Amino acid sequence: FLDFYSNPLQDEGLDSDDDCSSVSSYGSDFSARRGYGSNALALTGRTGSLLSVYSEAGDFGSVTVQGAVEFSLRYRNAEELIVTVEQCQDLAYANPRKQRTDPYVKTYLHPDKSRHSKKKTSIKKCTINPVFGGETLKMTMDDLKGRTLNLSVWHNDSRGRNVFLGQVDIDLKTWDWGHETLTWYNLQPKVNRIYLLDIVPPLFAGGARLNSGEVHVWLKEARELCKLKPQGVDSFVKCYMLPDTSKKSRQKTRVVKKSQKPVYNHAMVYDGFRAGEVREACCELTVWDHNKLSNQFLGGVRLSLGTGQSYGKNVDWMESVNEEIQLWEMMLSSPDAWVEGEIPLLKASQL
Repeated sequence: FLDFYSNPLQDEGLDSDDDCSSVSSYGSDFSARRGYGSNALALTGRTGSLLSVYSEAGDFGSVTVQGAVEFSLRYRNAEELIVTVEQCQDLAYANPRKQRTDPYVKTYLHPDKSRHSKKKTSIKKCTINPVFGGETLKMTMDDLKGRTLNLSVWHNDSRGRNVFLGQVDIDLKTWDWGHETLTWYNLQPKVNRIYLLDIVPPLFAGGARLNSGEVHVWLKEARELCKLKPQGVDSFVKCYMLPDTSKKSRQKTRVVKKSQKPVYNHAMVYDGFRAGEVREACCELTVWDHNKLSNQFLGGVRLSLGTGQSYGKNVDWMESVNEEIQLWEMMLSSPDAWVEGEIPLLKASQL
């Protein structure tokens, strides 16, 4: 994951099996049209440091996600979210050799990853079709705007080497609260994601209109990066503000060594934006594994309006889709407000 903050002038008008092939780091880093599926965009106020939702005493092993989970949601008295977990079916074997899985269900309310947000069911022994019988997980929360319910299924290991079996994300911003019946949901694998925080500065200073604005990018952290070496990933993030691909536009974070969950905490500034110009720009963020001979591409996103044009000319890099466009639009339309979004990284295999 990555977090970043941005201040443009207001407009007036990777799972461990990712295909991480080597890619040149010259100029703008990827340009093919993307086709990954839509994921929920969570937009909230500013939050503190985000801890990994997968830090259940570590995530060990690697299984192919399969199966489904049945649960329901209810919001009671505008203060308590109740998740009723009924059962799961056809889960993967966490230990294929022993044909064994000891599953349980865990919930978080993104972007809150604290223990206050985490709830868990009981553990069912030796079954890939566990029945929880309507166990309820209750979370006290007086404001669900912009929150995403993350419900994940895990295999419990007596040595703490728990194995991820699948997850479901529910965007509570668009949830139909009249729907309280038990419903089946297919389990989904993890995806590399990016957390993004944008701030739009005031358009007026001392009563006068500003002539230009700045884009401030704070790259905070990444998570679940593709593990290319036994000791971990030596990663850094590169940023361009397209259409400028010059060395002046290219900015980088430091290299964080031996981590699939690196924390960068690196600020970048792009200035000189006049009113309306941010609509013509594209913020390209790419994540790389650092090597002495050739850096390897791990994933990236492009944030723009996705119009295919910049300043009236057709360009192949103005290709943002889904949440990338939604976040850029939210940033442009939300002056003086913190905006947070969650976006999956584009995999190298999708280039």
